[in-house]
Amino acid sequence: MNHPVMSRFAHLAIAALMLSACSQEPQSESTGAPPLEGAAIGGDFTLTGETGEPVSFSDFDGQYRTVYFGYAYCPDVCPTDNQRAMAGLKRFEEQNPELGANVQPLFVSVDPERDTPEVLTEFTDAFHPRLIGMTGTKEQLDDAANAFAVYYSRGEETEAGGYLMDHSNVTYLFGPEGEPLAMLPTQEGPEAVAAELAKWVH
Repeated sequence: MNHPVMSRFAHLAIAALMLSACSQEPQSESTGAPPLEGAAIGGDFTLTGETGEPVSFSDFDGQYRTVYFGYAYCPDVCPTDNQRAMAGLKRFEEQNPELGANVQPLFVSVDPERDTPEVLTEFTDAFHPRLIGMTGTKEQLDDAANAFAVYYSRGEETEAGGYLMDHSNVTYLFGPEGEPLAMLPTQEGPEAVAAELAKWVH
């Protein structure tokens, strides 16, 4: 699967996060520390949800949260990542119903021009009944993207006259207090996602 094109700075930033997580992995196994413990990632934001009402990250305080930035019209990366992440969450829910119910999945669209509440609802419902889609103004999305260390920009025009969005494709897991815990290994499939959730959701 080809990753979206991103700026050199954003690429290095995400690579640094991944290298940091990789370098901490052996330590995590021995100390129990989450790979992203102490990372400056996350923070509250308020966007517009699928019902047209405001939705804030802090609305889910007390719950674990997964967060993915993408867009509904994405031709391949977003559907693949979300299918694997949500299939992994479903497996975790089957194995640990009470713990799984305390994980709230969130999808932030970086394409507010096309991703209306109706479009977001159709997209999220395809992957998980509890996946909540949201979007906002460019200023709101810029603030959220910066806080969550993700990159996005409007990309090339398609032959059909539409356009693509370039964006990072990281699925974060946050704890009940909004603290960053880990990046879910969607590239490894649902089983790996379920195993990663089992490590940190208690």
